[in-house]
Amino acid sequence: MASPIVGYPRMGPKRELKFALESFWDGKSSAEDLEKVATDLRSRIWKQMSEAGIKYIPSNTFSYYDRVLDTTAMLGTVLERFSWTGGEIGLSTYFSMAKGNASVPAMEMTKWFDTNYHFIVPKLGPSTKFTYASHKAVSEYKEAKADAAYACQ
Repeated sequence: MASPIVGYPRMGPKRELKFALESFWDGKSSAEDLEKVATDLRSRIWKQMSEAGIKYIPSNTFSYYDRVLDTTAMLGTVLERFSWTGGEIGLSTYFSMAKGNASVPAMEMTKWFDTNYHFIVPKLGPSTKFTYASHKAVSEYKEAKADAAYACQ
């Protein structure tokens, strides 16, 4: 029987992503350091799935913060207060949307049903313009395909 999997934990067995994020947010590490931890973690997760016999290994299940925020970024629905002027949404804008910064508050969050999980609430309206502003999904798919040993789907 062929087995797929979705929703695999993304923080790492020793919460590597959590610590890398906190280090980045505190200015103790660079964006490149954070991306390296994330890339290594994704590769280890794909390998673990493959070794467990999972046939259909998904890509784009990883998030630095929140999958709703990832979709908001991908669609380019960034609120004006974040001063995004177009192009690829980088980590600075992404994390400003999530956590705010010295000059603007973060986007609103809400609870996922009755859980302790919260997610970003996108703001959409009649004047919302959609644009392909984050290539994360495609980039991670290509990353997974390049790691041919895992036959990622």
